[in-house]
Amino acid sequence: MTAVERPDPGRPDGRAAQDYDQAYFDHWYRDEGFDSPMHLARRVGFGVAAAEYLLGRPVRSVLDVGCGEGPWQPVLAELRPAASYLGIDPSAYAVARYGAQRNLRQGSFGQLDQALAPDEGPFDLIVCVDVMGYVADAELPAGLVAIAQRLGGVALLEVFTTDDDFEGDVEHYRRRSPARYRRWFDDAGLARIGPNLFIGTAIATTLSTFESPLAT
Repeated sequence: MTAVERPDPGRPDGRAAQDYDQAYFDHWYRDEGFDSPMHLARRVGFGVAAAEYLLGRPVRSVLDVGCGEGPWQPVLAELRPAASYLGIDPSAYAVARYGAQRNLRQGSFGQLDQALAPDEGPFDLIVCVDVMGYVADAELPAGLVAIAQRLGGVALLEVFTTDDDFEGDVEHYRRRSPARYRRWFDDAGLARIGPNLFIGTAIATTLSTFESPLAT
């Protein structure tokens, strides 16, 4: 894909939580049409199928980090009605509008552990898509550690690196090298097993040779 805009290196990085208001979601997810219903359904199905294949049973719990308005929830509810869903997002607008309906809770990536109760988890599937590129360097490692600690199955962690071009909200996107992300994932105890798919220690020892983490 080709980026519609390159970030200005002289512009301060980062986006405040209050910037993720209704206008933001209207623009990117309705006016621009990113993450169409068909693509969303495929993404949810991909994450669920990967987790269920490795767990050997239906997915029972999903944690969506940086969930936005929680679009995964209704798709998951139709696909796996018995599975629980919890979405965490810094947007006060998203939580006020969809919190009760879709089980959303306000919290940031860097303080994910504080947004979750001690007894919440492990989760069969943890989702974090279109998020990490907007998280500050100082916050990202802590969030990845929290994800690894709460992971009982598979994590679907989508991120673009300096080797990638993409369309969307690139104004505040932090373009990091693949090596930096690999280091952060490794330090957190997250091992890549496929396209945007990661596992932690919970099921690593149950995998066969060619199910095991990919060579980097």
